[in-house]
Amino acid sequence: MYISTLFRPDKPHRLAQQQVGRLAGALMLISFLVVGDVMAAVEWNVSLWGKRRAFTENVEKLAEQVEQKTHGEFTLNISYGGLSKAKENLDGISIGAFEMAQFCAFYHKKKNPTITVTELPFSRPLSLRRIAEIYAAVYQHPIVAKDLARWGATLLMPTPLPQYNIVGKGAPPERLADFSGMRVRGPGGIMAVLGKLGAIKTGVPFAEVRQAMNSGVIDAASFAPHAHLATKSYKVGKWATTNLNLGSANCPVVVNTDALNALKPTHRQALLDSVDEAMDFYVNHYETTTTDQYQQILEKENLALVTFTAEQTAELNQLAASVRAEWVETYAKHFDSQALFDFTAALFNE
Repeated sequence: MYISTLFRPDKPHRLAQQQVGRLAGALMLISFLVVGDVMAAVEWNVSLWGKRRAFTENVEKLAEQVEQKTHGEFTLNISYGGLSKAKENLDGISIGAFEMAQFCAFYHKKKNPTITVTELPFSRPLSLRRIAEIYAAVYQHPIVAKDLARWGATLLMPTPLPQYNIVGKGAPPERLADFSGMRVRGPGGIMAVLGKLGAIKTGVPFAEVRQAMNSGVIDAASFAPHAHLATKSYKVGKWATTNLNLGSANCPVVVNTDALNALKPTHRQALLDSVDEAMDFYVNHYETTTTDQYQQILEKENLALVTFTAEQTAELNQLAASVRAEWVETYAKHFDSQALFDFTAALFNE
């Protein structure tokens, strides 16, 4: 019999345990003894935010697979906002406050400049599965691995997202010049392009997007389909773009390197072997459910669809090229940005 009870996500004392973990800042592993045999039963805390949605299904599936493969010896205790703020998840990983977390590179590009290369506007409509392959390859690049090692973090798996599109208030933009003065919530690469058209990047917490749009703090939000569904931006918006094709956000799942190395081999193997299964599930779920649902919602809510012309797309692509060049120049003093960019661009252009 166990000398203690495993903390489970559905038990009321979980939050208290999480708070103890956060204050201690050093809780890495929880071990339990079985009478007659010594068996390490490990629980990792996982810091996400918001609520369960298409964006987190890779982590949910990973947790399910790990528990099954280890027969309950190794579990991932997923918390939505109970462990850290979204923009502090990388910090939490670095101090060992929890063992796994998800974050978005554009939340704090100074903390993780190398992986922002994947958020540049490459102006290529790619499948979600191909985006996942590209991100995974970039994560293994030595420049990127060194960058994340500063935080004691190992990149475990991507959270691939389709091309972002905008939902906005007011009159639909007919010309690119109509973006001038528009206050938009969106990630780096996209906003760098729209900024050249006069749009104003406006930071708003994810959970407050709909309220911010309704109150006039922002005029529009740039998201992947799941996030428009989660924030219900379409309830306030009057129009939506269909073919912006200026990239998306890179929101990886990372683990504390020390915690990963401390796992016994069978647990570590179960975790790593579950990544491909989690990604397959995630991609299939997103493409067959989330994207279709988003399209149906736009039609149901009667939003005007804004499709850019070939001429407008060509102008956006020219601006995108200048944004990519600026990225290389900006980070040249910090790491070999040209080499990392060339590596990434080749993947996008295959």
